[in-house]
Amino acid sequence: MRCEIDHLVVAAPTLASGADWVARTLGVAPGAGGAHPRMGTHNLLLRLGESQFLEVIAPDPAAPRPDRPRWFALDELAPDATPRLAGWVARTDDLRQCPAALLGEAGDIETMARGAREWLITIPSDGRLPLGGALPMLIEWQAPRSPAGAGLPDAGCTLAALGLRHPQPGRLAQLLSLAGLEGGVAAASGAPGLWADIVTPAGLRRLGSTS
Repeated sequence: MRCEIDHLVVAAPTLASGADWVARTLGVAPGAGGAHPRMGTHNLLLRLGESQFLEVIAPDPAAPRPDRPRWFALDELAPDATPRLAGWVARTDDLRQCPAALLGEAGDIETMARGAREWLITIPSDGRLPLGGALPMLIEWQAPRSPAGAGLPDAGCTLAALGLRHPQPGRLAQLLSLAGLEGGVAAASGAPGLWADIVTPAGLRRLGSTS
């Protein structure tokens, strides 16, 4: 199979704090997104080139609390927590054909929707981040397709590099290979997490930390 980087995920206790953090870090503010009723969350989006984007996601105070853990470990965030680059999502054209070993870490396949947009996505049942955010959740866009590219306004930003950290980099590399992602990212040993270099109108900026 072959997966590709679809989007990066900034987790925040509120959309306002997440938007402010991204604007201060990149010099560009994310734009309108929508709500995810099943998860009790909402988001903002920022285009990162023709086929990728950045998502700021937070609990939606207007939505009932879901009867399950929210995705991207949002339930673990304190109200005053600093937003952070928490995870990433990789897309594929046939999610159900993913190897069992990969799905075992990425999570159960769920059907999700935001407005008229529908997709299949892997979500760990306990709301955790796969391998602490180093391994992506996997997505298969239905109709319409990904909001990246022409679906979002061009903010002059592109993803230049994505780096991953995990205390078992060999295991991470094996799983990335199963997803066909071994050539698109750099994996290193360290505390679980990730970082991203993004080209902006003000120059190269980094989200997250290499250590």
